[in-house]
Amino acid sequence: MALLSLVFLLIAIILGFFRKMNTGLVSIAFALVLGRLAGVSDAVIIKGFNSSLFMMLLGVTYLFSLAQLNGTLELLAHKVVALAGKRIYLIPVIIYVFSTILSALGPGTVPTMAIMMVFAMALAAELGITPVLLSALIVLGASGGGVSPLAATGIIGIKLCADFGLHDIGQQFLLNGMLSSTVYAVIIYIALGGYKLESHLTMTTNAHISFDKKQLITLAGIGVMVLLVLLFKFNVGLVSFAVAAVLSFLRVSDESKALKQVPWGTLLLITGVGVLMQLIIDLGGIKMLAAALISIMSEKTATAIMGITSGIMSWFSSTSGVVMPTLIPTIPHIVSEFPGVSKLELATAITMISNTAGISPLSTGGALALAAYSSAANAGQKEQQELFVKMFAISAAGVLVLSVLSYFGLYRWLL
Repeated sequence: MALLSLVFLLIAIILGFFRKMNTGLVSIAFALVLGRLAGVSDAVIIKGFNSSLFMMLLGVTYLFSLAQLNGTLELLAHKVVALAGKRIYLIPVIIYVFSTILSALGPGTVPTMAIMMVFAMALAAELGITPVLLSALIVLGASGGGVSPLAATGIIGIKLCADFGLHDIGQQFLLNGMLSSTVYAVIIYIALGGYKLESHLTMTTNAHISFDKKQLITLAGIGVMVLLVLLFKFNVGLVSFAVAAVLSFLRVSDESKALKQVPWGTLLLITGVGVLMQLIIDLGGIKMLAAALISIMSEKTATAIMGITSGIMSWFSSTSGVVMPTLIPTIPHIVSEFPGVSKLELATAITMISNTAGISPLSTGGALALAAYSSAANAGQKEQQELFVKMFAISAAGVLVLSVLSYFGLYRWLL
């Protein structure tokens, strides 16, 4: 049954990639079939649905849907990027830093990429900056900030680690994630000549527009949420719902449109896979997967092998919905075999190297960038194909570079 459970997971991932089906919904269906074959009751299967995680993710994404709908986040992005002035070489740096901060405050990885890509790709077309540079920095910034305890990926990672007894890792997880993204961001910035950028064009942004009353109230609400979570340890999901309720009462945004904009598919993906994963754990599938990985690694290579594995998986499936729930539960088994390896080191490598793979156009971040730039620059088929190859190359290089650096202790530097 352990082997069969892993086969079911593999089939769910394959269906999600090739048939474009929601892997979470497929996983719930497979959990029913697998449970019946293994003699597990429906009640036990349903307990695998993580309602606490669902509430946190829903609260955060709903709050920032309100902020995105009334233009608060987009205008904030314009104002921040305009700080570069005529110093075009600073634009990639500002975009990276702002993507990191914005993602860390709550929107998380995918919403931040969605907010930044359209604007940044328009800038790339207007100023002649290679879109590969800006798109990669947005993905990396959003990924590094996205492991914050306030953001979806961070919430998921912290919860998965807490399940096997690794608690109070929020701050360290974020610092490690930001270190990982920054290291590769610097490499890309130098390799693609970001420091040599110059342009005689004038940026056309909306930075001169002031925040209106509704947007100022929205910013204040987000500030209150951040303070309550960080200083008073409130549950981020419940606080997000409370702040969102106040914003809705004050009519600062369209509540019905915000509810429709919540990424329900992503929430079902993450929690649906969780149902199947809990059953796989109960049937010994994760222990079997860990044993297979352990058989090809040593204490020195454990982190690098987990990094490469997560990166390859991320090209074909969701980081937070599939890769993290599949690989992070193997950590205690690996550490029991190799006591010198840090649990947090492995968790960070899995999370950040798989997120870096998201630069690829096969993943959400890369796909958003390619679509936005093609529209803004009216790019032809040939140019789109060239960008596809370059973006995938940057993604593959990131998986390789960070895995090699993890071999030399990258994710131990801040522990």
